[in-house]
Amino acid sequence: MTGVTLADKQRQLIEDYTIIPDPQERLGAVVDNARRRPALPETERTEANRVKGCVSLAWVVGEMRDGRCYFRSDADSPLVRGLLTLLCDFYSDATPADIAATEPALLEELGLAKNLSPTRLNGLRSVRAKIREFAVTATAA
Repeated sequence: MTGVTLADKQRQLIEDYTIIPDPQERLGAVVDNARRRPALPETERTEANRVKGCVSLAWVVGEMRDGRCYFRSDADSPLVRGLLTLLCDFYSDATPADIAATEPALLEELGLAKNLSPTRLNGLRSVRAKIREFAVTATAA
């Protein structure tokens, strides 16, 4: 997917998931997608990678390769793990500038945000902030 803008990637993810008509079933598909991913190793479940402001234990690991950011995540809750995986997949393989400039609308567009508690939504804002912070720091480095 290299070279695809986040706007294009977001449209594609929305198209892919809106094939499922019911928002609750979409959320189930997001959780199922994350179940197929390997867990983060214990060595990456560090305080530095932990998402502050998330009620669940959640971690996001970022890395730079060839001027693009890539993210992996994990959480102790299957729902949070699914949502983190969705955001990390969305932002992976993007430039730091694109990441810093693009807010994720897919949770609202897919009808997922309205099924989440205010606490979960706040936690997802913290995940977005952590991803953005990594991108901004990577640009400065």
